[in-house]
Amino acid sequence: MTSSEIQKTRVINELRGFIKKLLQDPKILEQSLEVTRRRLGDADQTDVMARIANEISETTSVHIPEDPADHSEADRLFLELLKEVVKEEQALY
Repeated sequence: MTSSEIQKTRVINELRGFIKKLLQDPKILEQSLEVTRRRLGDADQTDVMARIANEISETTSVHIPEDPADHSEADRLFLELLKEVVKEEQALY
Protein backbone atom coordinates (compact mmCIF):
# COMPACT_ATOMS: atom_id res chain seq x y z
CA MET A 1 0.00 0.00 0.00
CA THR A 2 1.28 3.46 -0.86
CA SER A 3 1.14 6.31 1.62
CA SER A 4 -1.65 7.86 -0.47
CA GLU A 5 -3.73 4.68 -0.17
CA ILE A 6 -3.05 4.48 3.55
CA GLN A 7 -4.16 8.12 3.95
CA LYS A 8 -7.36 7.50 1.96
CA THR A 9 -8.14 4.38 4.01
CA ARG A 10 -7.59 6.30 7.24
CA VAL A 11 -9.89 9.14 6.11
CA ILE A 12 -12.58 6.68 4.97
CA ASN A 13 -12.43 4.82 8.28
CA GLU A 14 -12.62 8.07 10.22
CA LEU A 15 -15.60 9.28 8.17
CA ARG A 16 -17.27 5.89 8.58
CA GLY A 17 -16.93 6.08 12.36
CA PHE A 18 -18.21 9.64 12.34
CA ILE A 19 -21.26 8.82 10.20
CA LYS A 20 -22.01 5.91 12.55
CA LYS A 21 -21.93 8.32 15.51
CA LEU A 22 -24.35 10.64 13.68
CA LEU A 23 -26.72 7.76 12.99
CA GLN A 24 -26.61 6.69 16.64
CA ASP A 25 -27.34 10.23 17.86
CA PRO A 26 -29.14 12.30 15.20
CA LYS A 27 -29.30 15.31 17.57
CA ILE A 28 -25.61 15.91 16.83
CA LEU A 29 -26.45 17.22 13.37
CA GLU A 30 -29.09 19.69 14.50
CA GLN A 31 -26.93 20.89 17.40
CA SER A 32 -23.93 21.29 15.08
CA LEU A 33 -25.97 23.21 12.53
CA GLU A 34 -27.40 25.45 15.26
CA VAL A 35 -23.89 26.23 16.55
CA THR A 36 -22.73 26.96 13.01
CA ARG A 37 -25.71 29.23 12.27
CA ARG A 38 -25.13 31.20 15.46
CA ARG A 39 -21.36 31.50 15.08
CA LEU A 40 -21.43 32.43 11.39
CA GLY A 41 -23.79 35.23 12.44
CA ASP A 42 -21.28 36.61 14.96
CA ALA A 43 -19.86 40.03 14.13
CA ASP A 44 -16.35 38.81 14.92
CA GLN A 45 -15.43 36.17 12.32
CA THR A 46 -11.85 35.75 13.59
CA ASP A 47 -11.18 32.05 14.12
CA VAL A 48 -14.89 31.36 13.61
CA MET A 49 -14.36 27.77 12.46
CA ALA A 50 -12.22 27.05 15.54
CA ARG A 51 -14.97 28.49 17.75
CA ILE A 52 -17.56 26.37 15.95
CA ALA A 53 -15.40 23.26 16.44
CA ASN A 54 -14.89 24.03 20.14
CA GLU A 55 -18.58 24.59 20.81
CA ILE A 56 -19.56 21.40 18.96
CA SER A 57 -17.03 19.52 21.10
CA GLU A 58 -18.46 21.07 24.26
CA THR A 59 -22.12 20.43 23.45
CA THR A 60 -22.12 17.08 21.63
CA SER A 61 -20.36 13.72 21.78
CA VAL A 62 -18.25 14.74 18.77
CA HIS A 63 -14.70 15.67 19.69
CA ILE A 64 -12.88 18.07 17.40
CA PRO A 65 -9.42 19.18 18.59
CA GLU A 66 -9.25 22.78 19.82
CA ASP A 67 -6.32 23.70 17.56
CA PRO A 68 -7.29 23.77 13.85
CA ALA A 69 -3.79 22.51 13.05
CA ASP A 70 -4.77 19.26 14.79
CA HIS A 71 -8.00 18.78 12.82
CA SER A 72 -8.16 15.58 10.81
CA GLU A 73 -9.39 15.46 7.23
CA ALA A 74 -12.77 14.30 8.53
CA ASP A 75 -12.91 17.20 11.03
CA ARG A 76 -12.17 19.72 8.29
CA LEU A 77 -14.67 18.13 5.93
CA PHE A 78 -17.44 18.13 8.57
CA LEU A 79 -16.82 21.78 9.47
CA GLU A 80 -16.67 22.82 5.82
CA LEU A 81 -19.93 20.98 5.07
CA LEU A 82 -21.65 22.63 8.05
CA LYS A 83 -20.54 26.02 6.77
CA GLU A 84 -21.73 25.21 3.22
CA VAL A 85 -25.16 24.04 4.41
CA VAL A 86 -25.67 27.14 6.55
CA LYS A 87 -24.52 29.48 3.75
CA GLU A 88 -26.92 27.75 1.34
CA GLU A 89 -29.76 28.10 3.87
CA GLN A 90 -29.01 31.81 4.22
CA ALA A 91 -28.95 32.25 0.43
CA LEU A 92 -32.50 30.89 0.25
CA TYR A 93 -33.84 33.71 2.42
